[in-house]
Amino acid sequence: MKLYFSPGACSLSPHIALYEAGLAFEAVLASTKTKKLADGSDFLAINPKGQVPVLELDNGVRLTEGPAIVQYVADQVPAAQLAPAAGTFERYQLQEWLNFITSELHKGFTPLFTPNTPADYKPIVAQRLGERLSWVDQQLAGRDYLLPSGYSVADIYLFVVSGWGQYVGVDISGLPNLVALRGRIAARPAVQAALKAEGLLK
Repeated sequence: MKLYFSPGACSLSPHIALYEAGLAFEAVLASTKTKKLADGSDFLAINPKGQVPVLELDNGVRLTEGPAIVQYVADQVPAAQLAPAAGTFERYQLQEWLNFITSELHKGFTPLFTPNTPADYKPIVAQRLGERLSWVDQQLAGRDYLLPSGYSVADIYLFVVSGWGQYVGVDISGLPNLVALRGRIAARPAVQAALKAEGLLK
């Protein structure tokens, strides 16, 4: 398999999941700005949307969109317990969290990273994100992870997205449950490996 990624982007989520699952894969650097791969070839030929992540299977079939990719990865190695079994209620809770993170948090950060976003709009975006993250912090009260069953690909995705705040002025230091979750996840060997592979950790 090949994972097309950009350092620190949302593709870090499936990158971590692949390490957690112990699957063999090749990480391929893709620039979302120039739309080029390291060898100079056109990334748009891989994904016409011009976005990471892309997971290319051994047979050449490609899957895009982070929430879909992490569920696929989790299902390849059920013993890793990165997702509840299909058909269980907890599986739908996983999908609920993945949908929330992708729509309310991930896409919520986008205007803050976009150069042409009007300056007077950014504080409104940051406030809304702060409210959403505060709600997540409340949901984490008294639990170690998002799902009752424990660590899952939803936690991985939340770890990646919530880490973006440091680059755009969204402070989560006052959210103790979220900060504690991030600490637990950051300490995992698979997470350390993915961060090092993307040049985000010395």
